[in-house]
Amino acid sequence: MTEKYKIGIIGLGYVGFPLACLFAKKYNVVGYDIKESRINEINQGIDSTNEVAPDALKNALMNGMKCTNDLNDLKSCNVYIVAIPTPVDDFHNPELVPLKNASKIVGQVISKGDYVIYESTVYPGVTEEICSPILEEVSGLKLNEDFYIGYSPERINPGDKTHTVENIPKITSGSTLEAAEVIDNLYNSVLLNGTHKAPSIKVAEAAKILENTQRDVNIAFMNEIAIVFNALGIDTTDVLKAASTKWNFLNFSPGLVGGHCISVDPYYLIQRATSRGVVPRIMMEARRLNNTMGNYIAERVVRCMTLHNTSAFKAKILLLGFTFKEDCPDIRNTKVIDIYNSLKVYTQDIHIFDPWVSPEHARQEYGIEISTQAEELERGEYDAVIYCVKHKCFQSIEMGTLRKPGGVFYDVKGVLDYNIVTERL
Repeated sequence: MTEKYKIGIIGLGYVGFPLACLFAKKYNVVGYDIKESRINEINQGIDSTNEVAPDALKNALMNGMKCTNDLNDLKSCNVYIVAIPTPVDDFHNPELVPLKNASKIVGQVISKGDYVIYESTVYPGVTEEICSPILEEVSGLKLNEDFYIGYSPERINPGDKTHTVENIPKITSGSTLEAAEVIDNLYNSVLLNGTHKAPSIKVAEAAKILENTQRDVNIAFMNEIAIVFNALGIDTTDVLKAASTKWNFLNFSPGLVGGHCISVDPYYLIQRATSRGVVPRIMMEARRLNNTMGNYIAERVVRCMTLHNTSAFKAKILLLGFTFKEDCPDIRNTKVIDIYNSLKVYTQDIHIFDPWVSPEHARQEYGIEISTQAEELERGEYDAVIYCVKHKCFQSIEMGTLRKPGGVFYDVKGVLDYNIVTERL
């Protein structure tokens, strides 16, 4: 165990918890979260996010990682890493209250010589212009004299067991050249694929938000292409297979853009740009288009049902999958709910099947019921089936047995055989 640093991780969700377990391999770590239920499950060796393997969690706890909601336990740390969600409000404006509150927490416990590193995705300037003044005010210490800050954006990909936290190269930065070097060396000490030291905190912030905004724009273009090809009677999946034979074709597919990153982060850059008199039209249109895809898919399903002489009114419909992406339990900002809400205009008899989802969580978050057992599927009883999420566990389901004779099958992911589906996105 390296004695030089004792690391406090603020926020033990999808980002902070894997990071805490990684650092616990080499350093003393204190994980802090305000949710007592989250602390209790971790200390019992359970990770409901499924981001950390049971053996890795067990090893971290055996190495002395302490998870707590007691602020006093953080006071002995000298490096603090803030991994707090950065959502948007109902009007798509950045909601920085959680990040500000986390900064206040750290401000109460930092001492001279400490480092505070932010991993939350923000627009360029937040770390230095909003977080740092809070740290100074609460602690009574002065930046770059008494303590130092840095920014190293998270690159966690929920559900991805290949690109894990230790395997992904990290961007690092610091408030001084010396701080940047310390922070870069700290991350390098636990990462397998190294770091990229950015010349400034703002550059690191901008790089992270660019990553997600670029992906959002690319998917939006493919969604627009899918809408166009559907209108022309051309199968989008077939077109993509043909086009991808060219070496420099960008491999993006149409689909639902949900989750806590790609569907949220662009709004931070949009807000920052507009505050400086710049109207980022492409980013804004990408967000608008991607936010309409749930409703578009629902309308296509109703159209398919009508063409097959099946009324959508009071129809029995099955949605396969509810998480925002495959093979993970994360339902944050899932756009499958948009399909559900759009179809509710026609019928209340909508069933959702997803073995990855906690029914209680779905009930609390969205007020809906989720089936998780294959035995609960009513084979041959659905007027329409919508394949929403490409979970590996769905491969064992005989898709053709789910719908009624004459029922429709809509493939959002564009991966099922046309012998099964009526239409693909």
